[in-house]
Amino acid sequence: MLLVSSLLFLVTFPTVLAQLPLPSPPYTPPSPDQGTHPSNASTPNSQWSTLLGNLLYFYDEQRSGKLPSNERVSWRNDSALDDGSDVGLDLSGGYYDAGDYVKYAFPLSFTLMSICWGALDAGQGYEAANQTAYLDDMLRWGLDWLIKAHPSPNTLFVQVGDGNLDNAYWGGDRFIPAPRPSYQINNTSPGTDAAAQASAAFAACSSLYSNRTLSSSSSALTLTNDSYASTLHSHARDLYTFATNATGGMQTYQTAVPQSADAYASSGYSDELAIAALFLSLADSGANASAYYSDAASWYFSGNLEQQLVAGDETVFNWDSKTPGIAVLAAQLTAANPDLVSGSNATLKVWQSAVEGYFDAIVNGTGRSYLTQGGLLIFPGDSDEASLNPALNIAMLMTRYASANLTSNQATHDRYTDFAQRQLDYTLGKNPMSVPYVVGTHPNSPHNPHSALATGYAPPGNTSLSAPDDLDADPPQEAYVLYGGVVGGPAPDDRFWDLRSDWVQNEVALDYTAPLLTLAAQALARGAGAGDPYYTQVEAGAYDAVRPGGWPCDAAIQTGCKHTGLSRGGKIAVGVVVGVVGLTIVGLGGYWVWRARRNGRY
Repeated sequence: MLLVSSLLFLVTFPTVLAQLPLPSPPYTPPSPDQGTHPSNASTPNSQWSTLLGNLLYFYDEQRSGKLPSNERVSWRNDSALDDGSDVGLDLSGGYYDAGDYVKYAFPLSFTLMSICWGALDAGQGYEAANQTAYLDDMLRWGLDWLIKAHPSPNTLFVQVGDGNLDNAYWGGDRFIPAPRPSYQINNTSPGTDAAAQASAAFAACSSLYSNRTLSSSSSALTLTNDSYASTLHSHARDLYTFATNATGGMQTYQTAVPQSADAYASSGYSDELAIAALFLSLADSGANASAYYSDAASWYFSGNLEQQLVAGDETVFNWDSKTPGIAVLAAQLTAANPDLVSGSNATLKVWQSAVEGYFDAIVNGTGRSYLTQGGLLIFPGDSDEASLNPALNIAMLMTRYASANLTSNQATHDRYTDFAQRQLDYTLGKNPMSVPYVVGTHPNSPHNPHSALATGYAPPGNTSLSAPDDLDADPPQEAYVLYGGVVGGPAPDDRFWDLRSDWVQNEVALDYTAPLLTLAAQALARGAGAGDPYYTQVEAGAYDAVRPGGWPCDAAIQTGCKHTGLSRGGKIAVGVVVGVVGLTIVGLGGYWVWRARRNGRY
């Protein structure tokens, strides 16, 4: 099955010197009703094109800062324009992480890395859907902010905003509460994982803008920009050096910035170092590329990461855990350029054995993961607070590995492709709830995503710290459709309540949407053989007939639990007194101050 030519590794294509002009008229999402209509074998597939366009549109909806004159989302406003003023920098821009208004560099970096990697694999999918300019626009909005967040070689701002203060506010983008402090890692207070993950994002995206390719299924993208690629490459190198040589040593970033621990506490840094070195080996060339590859192998084996791919101990691929992606990427790199190995024992066969052992445990059910009765892949613990995300990331990795023709035989290729397709189909409506879990895609899509931006709730008197007494009923209908937002997903018994207050099931996030974006691009790259997204077969209104009664039992809502009590993720405060610098708000009695935000979010 190994059909990759080493000549593909360093192929480059003609340069486009500026950001791509956006289409005119702009792409805007169609009515969800359109999701019930088959594509009728159109080329490119009109339904996959719409899904890809909607998923990219979601990132427009999550923008922070001064919006451009051609902003497509009419209901969004300029916001958080003073970010960074507390440290004398302009840290405005970037993306709000999820259903709130905090900006986090660690999960953003993972999201950008994932999307750039997906475009390296399946860029022709974006081209076919006429979405390459929007991909370029989306990436630059995040990368340009990350560049601002890295103002010097040994400084990276990893968070802007106060998570506790932000969780006490439920309203639109015009009254976001202040202050919004800026938190950094630096040479004496380092964050090895955050610096390395940002390096990986810059290196992956530099490779994309240089139009480097990883497999025979890849093709050139029109967004090539050598100057921008060089800028990204420079930041990638500096951040990798910072991660590996900070005078403060190596440590997780929440050691330096404990304010990030409740939302995105990292479990280690060997995996970030390894994946950063791998993407740098792609972005670089010659001896430097081999040196980075050697570094990656060293971080992988010295960190005992291979154990995380063994049945029974297998980890997920997400913002915290990169190990499955390391093995897949290393297989791609060594297949495309065998010279990278340069005497190392980390050969293509080593990576293939690790990847296929990991995937086989999942597909065959011999590891710790299992399938729900409806067919969704569940990793106990990791799937608790965003059930779809681990499954979608595995589907993305399996599809990538199989599409690159790296499997040991045809039967293995077919098993991985089939398993990945079943996870994709489940997400897009082939599930016991008949819900495509992408907002605005189909009449059965979630109507109540947990998003302060989209809800339309107006705080009384425009007070900054306020939330409704009943989050699910006020307002009765969300003011805006958050097109393209992938929600957390159903419970392990496949039930889904579509409750706004249930951030476990209904919150959207930057990294939730990322793997589905790549899967949609991969489907478009496959052409007619991919068929339609499954939601075109789902009957409108089918969810209403099976929508569960009662309440869920999860970290956000305990009403449905047999033994009531607050779990680690949910917190209800009555008679809250919130202290703010220069401001005290008393008596939010009865309001939800929910989400003591997901320590180890899934």
